[in-house]
Amino acid sequence: MLNLNILSPDPVLKDPIQKRIDLKTKPPGSLGLIENIAAKVALIQQTLHPEICRPTIAVMAGDHGIIEEGVSPFPGEVTAQMVMNFLNGGAAINVFASGNKIDLKIVDAGVKFNFTDFPALIKAKIQPGTENFAKHPAMSNKYCEKAIETGAGLVEKWYLEGCNTIGFGEMGIGNTTSAAALMAVITGLPVDQCTGAGTGLDQQGIMHKAQVIRNAIELHQGNPKNPLEILATFGGYEIAMICGGMLKAASLKMLIIVDGFITTSALLVAHQMAPAIIDYCIFSHCSDEAGHRKMLQYLKATSLLNLEMRLGEGTGAALAIPLVQAAVNMMNNMASFEEAKVSNRAKN
Repeated sequence: MLNLNILSPDPVLKDPIQKRIDLKTKPPGSLGLIENIAAKVALIQQTLHPEICRPTIAVMAGDHGIIEEGVSPFPGEVTAQMVMNFLNGGAAINVFASGNKIDLKIVDAGVKFNFTDFPALIKAKIQPGTENFAKHPAMSNKYCEKAIETGAGLVEKWYLEGCNTIGFGEMGIGNTTSAAALMAVITGLPVDQCTGAGTGLDQQGIMHKAQVIRNAIELHQGNPKNPLEILATFGGYEIAMICGGMLKAASLKMLIIVDGFITTSALLVAHQMAPAIIDYCIFSHCSDEAGHRKMLQYLKATSLLNLEMRLGEGTGAALAIPLVQAAVNMMNNMASFEEAKVSNRAKN
């Protein structure tokens, strides 16, 4: 099992970082969250001159046995079809990533399809989809650990290639059901507050999905104190791989850009394993998927954007990375009062 000692960034530079930001030619705090982002990145990197290097989004894909219970209006083969769309450059994440100069990695974490050779596809399949967690645990602890370790290994590889900023996306028909179950078990919130429309369920479909989750939680008697078992019981291979990637990123002191509902469910598990991981995270947007706002509240997190999006794929992260870059540019390139020869506020 991945054994990482994740500690919060050393606070020794916190005051010098804030002073540097406050002395820019502006009223203190007038750039709002941009100032907070700059301070966070600088503290993570332990420098007054932070950098965003080779920003990367990894889209992890996996299938889910829970779709046997009728929790999605889309058939399972759409997962593989969308992976092909990613590889062909036709999805929203392709457009946003290329437009914002973000490296995009497409990973087969557990798709129920045998892909032929595609140079852009990272083949990391643990198993061809999970089991139906309405009847059995989604995966064994062994396979769950393997997915976590695989995600960690991929992130370490990208780090060694020069990446210091990582976001995650996902693709997997049925994965909002997994995410809602993980959320309910970890946060203790009622299932109804965790369950949404996913890829387009109507109200009756949402009610059915919630009942499937309630029945599964009762069947497995999930223990919130054992995050690995929770993840293995209700998760997906793509969610487990994201969880491992996030843990490794924090251990390497990388900046983690958190996307929407599914990726935040992976973070909920990672946060149970290593609470200090939250200090390495910037939350890109508040998804329109029911439950995400409450996930953010549980983590005491503030998102940068609210664009009424609920697509996944890492699209929110891709749109937020330019804001993070802007914050870093502000800290590095904006003149101070002294440099610009502008009078600062009078001191009493």
